[in-house]
Amino acid sequence: MKIEQEFTLPRPRSEVWAFFHDVPAVASCLPGAEYLGEKEPGSHSGRMSMKVGPFQASFEGVADVTYDEAAHSVSMSGKGVDKRGASRGRMTMDCGLEDVAGGTRVKIDADVQLSGSIAQFGRTGIIEEIASTLISDFVANVENVLPAAAISQAGADASPSGTAPQEPPRSMPRRELSGTRLLWISIRNWMRSLFGTKSR
Repeated sequence: MKIEQEFTLPRPRSEVWAFFHDVPAVASCLPGAEYLGEKEPGSHSGRMSMKVGPFQASFEGVADVTYDEAAHSVSMSGKGVDKRGASRGRMTMDCGLEDVAGGTRVKIDADVQLSGSIAQFGRTGIIEEIASTLISDFVANVENVLPAAAISQAGADASPSGTAPQEPPRSMPRRELSGTRLLWISIRNWMRSLFGTKSR
């Protein structure tokens, strides 16, 4: 299943690119995600939890992340298993950054493969809704975190020792994906599509 998304962050590409190198910070901005640590250079373990109606899943797995500094792009290949529900998932993703007026455009091109009980949501289109919801929340969280990261880096550059003052990092509260919210978003999108069709 192919998923393509793009969004624009009102920050310079250099700041966004530096942020994307901080895997724990990126994970903290993604609802339902929990960063568990780096297994080895470029290989990270984590957990993704979600709840859609009676269905609950907590995928735990490993993702390999590589950076192309010249192209300002990130490639990720990961897989996870929900041991409780016997669901499995694999994903490859390419994420590219480019300068645009007023900020940085981020383009995501992902391929998701699902098996087990969660595969039914792929057939009903709910996975696309989950992806859209994740991106929407992720963008809002990144916009909240990036100013603090920029201020911290500015403090480090100005400090004689080259280190920023020790302040607690700003992190986002971890929460699972809500099935109720996904249902509301699905209804909202359906209504927009319906009225949009009638207005033409």
